[in-house]
Amino acid sequence: MTSPDRVLAPRWLSPAQVAVLLGYGLSKVKMKIATGELRSVKDGKYRRILPEWVDEYIREQIERQEAA
Repeated sequence: MTSPDRVLAPRWLSPAQVAVLLGYGLSKVKMKIATGELRSVKDGKYRRILPEWVDEYIREQIERQEAA
């Protein structure tokens, strides 16, 4: 039983939701998934991304930028 004040956070994100979070276009997110830069799993006909994988992608981008 959940209380009315409790908000459930999504466990999975769609590529469109990730695009909004990162400020990217949907095609850029799909390209990051296709190249393996952003992890995802196939759930039926849909791609899903864990919020932790978005955080991991951001960390890798920061590390890459700092190394350059």
